[in-house]
Amino acid sequence: MVPNEQDPTRGVYGISVAAELVGSGPQNLRLYERKGLLEPDRTAAGTRRYSTDDLARLRRIGQLLADGLNLAGIAVVLRLEAENARLRSDLGEPEA
Repeated sequence: MVPNEQDPTRGVYGISVAAELVGSGPQNLRLYERKGLLEPDRTAAGTRRYSTDDLARLRRIGQLLADGLNLAGIAVVLRLEAENARLRSDLGEPEA
């Protein structure tokens, strides 16, 4: 990895910044975490830190909400998408 290149899995954004970047409220991000839709990094003191990958996941959650899915449905979709990506990776296929 190039030294200046950011790791997309590294939590760097606080909850307020992450919520603003995805157009949501901090309370929604806490709810999504409680429902198991994402798991942000935590500092030693327990402060949530969101990664670039977490922001992409939050945007996907927002899209699915806009499409009319509830949080339980979103959990199923996210799980199936992750499984599909894993299977494609196992087969050596590029992600869609």
